[in-house]
Parts: sequence; structure tokens; C-alpha cells
Amino acid sequence: MNGDEQLLRGRIYGHDHDDPDPGPRPGRSYAVLVGGPLDGLLLDVTDWTPDQIAEGAALSTELGRFGPGGRALYDPRPTDPNHFDWSGDSP
Repeated sequence: MNGDEQLLRGRIYGHDHDDPDPGPRPGRSYAVLVGGPLDGLLLDVTDWTPDQIAEGAALSTELGRFGPGGRALYDPRPTDPNHFDWSGDSP
């Protein structure tokens, strides 16, 4: 695991990297991002409907194949919607 990967693990997607409390917040629901450029981050899905969760997520990232402006695509596991698996990158 390189330094960038260590920096991301256990943090919430979309929160500032130097947030003094980067971990999960009480009363919130999270999905774990598995694989790809955002591996190990938590995605806050507290206000998502079941249909939104089923659709998955296209998350902005500079770390993917397309660099700045690109998106990492994540889909919920059919057997465990608390884990979103990486399915590729998109421009």
C-alpha cells in the first residue's frame, strides 16, 4: 500500500483530506468503496433511497484513469449493499 492509499483508508469520500476527524459520524450510514482509485473510502449513503443505492455511484476523482474531471464507477454488491465494488472509470 502506497502513501496515497494509506491517506484514503477509513476516510469519508468528499471530506477534506486534512479533516481532524475524518472517520464515520454517529447516526450516519456508509457504504465501503472496494477496489479502484477510492478503495477503502466510506461513502455516506444516509439520505439515499433504495433505488439510488441500487443505481450505484459515479464519483469524481483525480486518482482514476482519466485524471482530473474523471469519475470512478461503483456498484453495490448484490449480496451486500453496504459494499460498493469498483466497476471502472469514466471521463
